Amino acid sequence: MLIGVWLLSSSDIAPDPFGGWTPYFMKRAELERSVFYAIKPREMVNPGKIWVTPEKIYVVERYEGIHIIDNTNPASPFNTGFIVAPGCMDIAVKDGHLYLDNAVDLVAFNLVNGTVTERLKHYFPEPVSPTGRTYYGHSSEMILVGWKQTQKQSERL
Repeated sequence: MLIGVWLLSSSDIAPDPFGGWTPYFMKRAELERSVFYAIKPREMVNPGKIWVTPEKIYVVERYEGIHIIDNTNPASPFNTGFIVAPGCMDIAVKDGHLYLDNAVDLVAFNLVNGTVTERLKHYFPEPVSPTGRTYYGHSSEMILVGWKQTQKQSERL
């Protein structure tokens, strides 16, 4: 019996197949309602790709959305808002539209009126973990949106 208790208590040190990262999911209907303009800026925590236009700078917050920075005065840029877009890792801007990945979907977001104007479902593959691993076996109703760090590499050693 003592061995069984030891086995149960040691299960938290089993090898982590995703290298300290846990996938997170959304239902398809939730994903399709998840892109919107949040007026309040957010602090940059995990910045990614950057897109620069003459008046704005767009900075991806990995798996979360896009920071909007007013750059009309390049000597003093300031954060003016945030576009919530779960699963976002990449962006492009053209003709008043922001094109982004919303997990597996390609979305066109109108920068003038703050609405999604087009969505191409399942355009991209599901995101792999930051350690390069792929998650299989979840329900087809669920979309893998991103990865959250659950354990730092130094804690796994």
